[in-house]
Amino acid sequence: MGAGVMKKGGGGGRRGRRRGASAAMSEINVTPFVDVMLVLLIIFMVAAPMLTVGVPIKLPETAASAMPNEDEEPLTVTITSDGLLLIQNTEVGDGELIPKLTEIAKERTSKKIFLRADGALAYERVAQIMGALNAGGFNEIGLVTDPGGPAMGGN
Repeated sequence: MGAGVMKKGGGGGRRGRRRGASAAMSEINVTPFVDVMLVLLIIFMVAAPMLTVGVPIKLPETAASAMPNEDEEPLTVTITSDGLLLIQNTEVGDGELIPKLTEIAKERTSKKIFLRADGALAYERVAQIMGALNAGGFNEIGLVTDPGGPAMGGN
């Protein structure tokens, strides 16, 4: 990084000093490190909002922790409060959900899918869609929620 060489110095005069003796400088210049970190921070701040799916719904809040990321872009199915069904950002009807998911499953290596359902929906509708996701070839279903909800233990 920024290691340099400093001359060893005693008092004045030449006694006790070898010619050309030097020691490594123990100070690190952190300015380039800070500059790189600020650039990375700005890049991530700009890129982060683009990584979310753009269908506005009111997710339920829970105390669950986040799932680990994968190499593939996550496949997301969204159910809006008015019952609209979307795969990523493409609207699909109830009858075409399973055939479309079957085709998508053939092209993907992961059987993981994320289900985003509005909190105002009936549990029956969410359970029906989960059954359709399983029938379409996706058996690892992650339910997307907003963090910060109440914990069951009262914590």
